[in-house]
Amino acid sequence: MMDRRSLLKSGVACAAVAALPGGAMARAGKGAPRSDPATAARLDALYARVWREEIASSPQRLTSLGLDRGAEHAAARRLLNDRSEGAFARSMDTLRRARTELAQIDTTKLAGIDLVNHRSMKFYADITLEGYDRFKYGEPGYPRAYAVNQLDGTYNNIPDFLDTAHRVETAEDAEAYLSRLDAFATVLDQDTERSRRDASNGASAPDFILDTCIRQISLLRGVPAAQSMLATSVARRATARGVTGDWAKRSTELVEKRVYPALDRQIAELQRQRQTANHDAGAWRLPDGEAYYDWGIRLFNTKAFSGDEIHRLGLEMVAQNTADIEAILKPGGYTRGTLGERIHAMAIDMKGVYENSDAGREKMLVDATRQIEEISALLPRYFRTQPRASVVAKRIPQAIEAGKAGGYYSRGSIDGSVPGSYFINMREMEDRSIVGLATLTHHEAVPGHHMQISLSQENESIPMWRRTMECSAYVEGWALYAQTVADEMGVFEKDPLGRLGYLQSELFRAARLVVDSGLNHHRWSREKAVDYMVAATGSSRDSVTSEVDRYCLIPGQAPSYKIGQREWIRLREDARRRLGARFDIRAFHDAGLLSGIMPLRVLEQRIEEWIGTQAI
Repeated sequence: MMDRRSLLKSGVACAAVAALPGGAMARAGKGAPRSDPATAARLDALYARVWREEIASSPQRLTSLGLDRGAEHAAARRLLNDRSEGAFARSMDTLRRARTELAQIDTTKLAGIDLVNHRSMKFYADITLEGYDRFKYGEPGYPRAYAVNQLDGTYNNIPDFLDTAHRVETAEDAEAYLSRLDAFATVLDQDTERSRRDASNGASAPDFILDTCIRQISLLRGVPAAQSMLATSVARRATARGVTGDWAKRSTELVEKRVYPALDRQIAELQRQRQTANHDAGAWRLPDGEAYYDWGIRLFNTKAFSGDEIHRLGLEMVAQNTADIEAILKPGGYTRGTLGERIHAMAIDMKGVYENSDAGREKMLVDATRQIEEISALLPRYFRTQPRASVVAKRIPQAIEAGKAGGYYSRGSIDGSVPGSYFINMREMEDRSIVGLATLTHHEAVPGHHMQISLSQENESIPMWRRTMECSAYVEGWALYAQTVADEMGVFEKDPLGRLGYLQSELFRAARLVVDSGLNHHRWSREKAVDYMVAATGSSRDSVTSEVDRYCLIPGQAPSYKIGQREWIRLREDARRRLGARFDIRAFHDAGLLSGIMPLRVLEQRIEEWIGTQAI
C-alpha cells in the first residue's frame, strides 16, 4: 500500500516531480488504439496532482525513493510521516476528489496505458474509501487491524528507516536525522492514541498480539540509550563520512528524553489493554468483522472471493503440493516421521543446514549473493527487459529482526544510487536452511520483487503514482510466479534440495489460504491454525506462530500470493494457446511488467489487448 501521511508542503513535492526525467507518458505503439489527446492529457494532469498531494504527505516516501536531495528538500528530510487522524483524513480527501474527477472522464476515449491508468486508480480509490468510510479502527483505508502491531508498527519501522533509508553524508543530513529522531516520539504517541481509541471502540488486539508487541517494544526500550541502534547509527555513519560533530551525545539525549518516554507510554497503554484482552484470533472478533474480512479479501486479491472459496482452493493446492514433495522424499527413503522431520533429515544428509553462528550467517549471505548472480545470467532467455538497478542481500538488523518476516525486499531509490535490498532474517538459523534459500532469493530479489518493482519504478512511460503503488495480488503474485519461472529455467536440475525448498514454499503459500480463511471466516482458534500449518508444511512452530499472527493482523492478504500467481500462469498459458508459434515468453513478460502495477482484472484486460496486437 502507498504511504499516506502529511506535513510536507506541496511546493516541495512539485519540485520533486519536476526533477524526474521523462515527464510525459509514452502513448500506444504503432497500429495500436490511441487515446483522445485531450482526454489523455486530463488524466495525466489528475495523476500528476494526486502524486504531488500524496508525496507531499509522506516525507519518508520521498526519502525512500531518493527524491529528497538538494536544498529545496531540506524540510522534508527533517520530518516523519504524520500519523494523526487529521493527516489520514486529508489523504482520503485527495482520493475522494480523484474519484470524482475519474468519474467525469469518458473512458471510451482512452486506450492502451491510459485505460490501464484510469482503471487502476479507480479500483484503488473505490476500495480504499470503502474501508475508510466503514471501518473506524486500525490503519485508515487499509486492512491492518491494529494501530500498534507486531509486524510493522512504527516502533519497528522507524529504526529500520532511519538506519537504511535516511542517508548520512553531510552535517545537514545528520542534523535531519536528529530531527527525525525527535519526531519519532511524536508518531509513537500518535499510534498510541489511535490504539487507545480503537480499544475503547471494541477493537483492541488479542492477548497474544499485545504480548508480542509489549515484548518487542521492551526489547527496543531495554537497550541503554547510548548503545541503541537509534543513537549509534547516525554517529557511525557520520564518522565513516568524516562528518564531525557531537552526534553520539545528541542522539543519545534524544533517545533518553524523547523516544524512550514515548515507548514507555506505548507499553503502558498496551499493558492496560492486556488486562481485559481475550484470546480470539480472527477478524470476526472485530466490530463488523465479517465485512472487514470481505473487504480485506477484495482489496488484497483485487477480485471477490468468499471465505469458503478460498478455503476450498487452499485445501486443493495443499493436497497437490504435498504429493509433489512426497514424490521427492519417498524415493529417497525418507518415509518415517512428519513432513518437516523428513525434509530436515534430507537436508542434514545432503549437508544442507547452516551453522547457527556468525560463520553460518555469513555463508548464507554469500550463497544468496551467488544465487542472484547465477539466475541473473539466465534472465535473457525469459526476459527482454531487465532493471538497471542492482540488488544487495543483507541481514535484517538484529535490533528489529524479532518482529520481521523470514525475508523481505526494500526498494531502492528512483535514480538507482541506492540499490534494492533483499533482507534475510537470521535470528533462528535452524529455520533458515539451505533448502529454502534459493527460492527466497528468487521471490524477494531476482526475478521476483526486485525485478518487478524496479522495472515499474524505472518506467518513465507511466505516472509516478502508479510506478510506486502497491497491489498485493499483482506484486506478491508476480514474486510467487517468479519462483515458478526460476524452476522452469532449470535452476534446480542439479539441486534436489533447492527444488525441495521450492515445493515447500509453494506448499507454505497454499496453506496460507486454508489458515487465513480458517481464522477469519471459520473462526479457528490461534492454536488450531498453528497446529494445522505445522502439520501441513513441516515448518517450525516458532515460524508458523508468527505467520498465523500476521493473518490475524492483515486478514485477506495471505491468499493474494497464490491468487496472483495462479492468474499470471493462467494468462500466460491462455496467450500461449491462442498465439501458438507467435507466442514469445519475453514479450509476454514485457506486456505484464512494463505497464506497471495494477489490479488483476486490469492485468487480464491488458494481456487481452496485447494478444490482439501479437495476433496481427
